[in-house]
Amino acid sequence: MVSKVSRSEVRQEKHRRSRRHIVGTAQRPRLAVFRSNDHIYAQVIDDVAGKTLLAASTLQKDVKAELDKTNDVAAAAYVGKVIGTKAVEAGIKEVVFDRGGFIYQGKIKALADAAREAGLEF
Repeated sequence: MVSKVSRSEVRQEKHRRSRRHIVGTAQRPRLAVFRSNDHIYAQVIDDVAGKTLLAASTLQKDVKAELDKTNDVAAAAYVGKVIGTKAVEAGIKEVVFDRGGFIYQGKIKALADAAREAGLEF
């Protein structure tokens, strides 16, 4: 009998492989994205210092109040707009995008596009 590896384990391995090449610095931090079945999360991280500079997710009350659902493409786009706006206000212009092992389509793509429209460059 052939045993199959779960989708989450495959995603985690993809993320580990990509993280070997993606490093956030103080000048160009990492925009890390995670999505669960119910929510989407985005963080701007300085890996050298080991600190999270900014964060936004659909769990935040002000973000959740603007949304009908927290797990669709529109919610991801709104989180991207929020994180992009916060980053520009904090003086962060360029980031390295870390898709977290997820395929670059749907919610991940919507978040990235909205962050770009808010002023982030990657």
